[in-house]
Amino acid sequence: MRLMIAALLATASFLSPLKGFAESADVEATIKKVDMGNLSLTLDDGKIYQAPEEFNFEGLAAGVKVIVFYTEVDGRRVINDLEVVQ
Repeated sequence: MRLMIAALLATASFLSPLKGFAESADVEATIKKVDMGNLSLTLDDGKIYQAPEEFNFEGLAAGVKVIVFYTEVDGRRVINDLEVVQ
């Protein structure tokens, strides 16, 4: 019985970090709102994308079409890179 409990605990501890892995993705959309105070962008898909502190907001405004490369971490979309679509 002890061996089975030990095996279950070992398996649970091994698999528990898997839910914390981030998922990378990208989206092409138009900026709806730029919030430099909260370091975030709201796109016309209705979702908010969090920018890192060193993010350059220059040239970004409502109506600009962009491709946002982001990683989803704990339900938040964190911007890795951004490309303005001409």
